[in-house]
This record gives sequence, structure tokens and C-alpha cells, in this order.
Amino acid sequence: MLDREYREIITKAVCGKGKKFSETSHMVSPNHRPTSILGCWIINHQYEAKKRGKYVEVSGAYDINVWYSYSDNTKTEVVTERKQYVDKIPLAMRDEKCISSNFDVVARATQQPNTLECQIVDQGAKVKVELEREFVVDLIGETKVWAKVEPNGFDEDDVDLDGLESELADIEVDRD
Repeated sequence: MLDREYREIITKAVCGKGKKFSETSHMVSPNHRPTSILGCWIINHQYEAKKRGKYVEVSGAYDINVWYSYSDNTKTEVVTERKQYVDKIPLAMRDEKCISSNFDVVARATQQPNTLECQIVDQGAKVKVELEREFVVDLIGETKVWAKVEPNGFDEDDVDLDGLESELADIEVDRD
């Protein structure tokens, strides 16, 4: 196969992809017994991702802020608690022919942590916050590709971009 018409190229490429949607809940302990919930939001989201076997592990944390009233709706307060999480994202698409053992991991939060519901529980002593988040991860490693040398160039109309988009849309989503 090695002749003047082909070149062997070693390059970095996406060798794995994964996606995961998560819904989770946290308990927040206010300083006073809440009468009603006035607002709830998630801020200061930070995360990092590492490859762990056939998974990418996303470890992160965020602040949950709950604005509530107490003393029969006569006073208000905001309670803030820092919460941590770990999401294991399976690699739905893996190229076993990657030649590197050291991978770069790129994680993107396609859905930042977002409050779904916030309610008073535990006989009025705590607040339960339900939220959602979603990540897409890419595993980048070295791989070999063969490229045909076309002395006269190539026609861009021969590239099937619709087929490539269709393949990417078929990646399964792991939902908790």
C-alpha cells in the first residue's frame, strides 16, 4: 500500500464520544424553618473530566442558593450550600485503533445545572432541590490515517457532509 499515491499520517482525532443527561436532588438546610420558597438557583458551576477505563468521569461542584421566607412570611433569607457530584459518562463511540494511551478529554456542559423543583420537606426543616445537567465528552488521541494523494486536487461536492451529520445525531444518550 505504500506507494506514491498514499501517505500515512499520524494525527490527533476524536477517538471516543459520550453523552449523559442527569437528574439529581440535594437537601439544603436553612437557618430558619421556611414558610415558603421564593426562589432557587444554581451558580458557580465548575467541573473537570478524566478518562477512567471505558468511562469519562466528570467531577464538579456548584452553589445552590435558596431564597425563602420564614416567621410566617415576615422575613426572608438566602441560604447557600456548595454541593459536589461525580458523573460517569460511558463512551458510546470508541475507536479501538487509537495508537496513544494518553488521551485528552474535552467535556462540555450542554445543559448547565438547572433547578427543576424546590420544595420544603422533612416536616419543614429542610429544602429539597431537584436539578438537571447534561454533558458531552470527547476523547482525543493519536491515530493513523491513510490519505490518497490526488495530484489534480479533489472535488468538494464528493464529500458527504449530510451523512456525517446523520452519524453524529445517532449517538445514544445515557439517561439516569
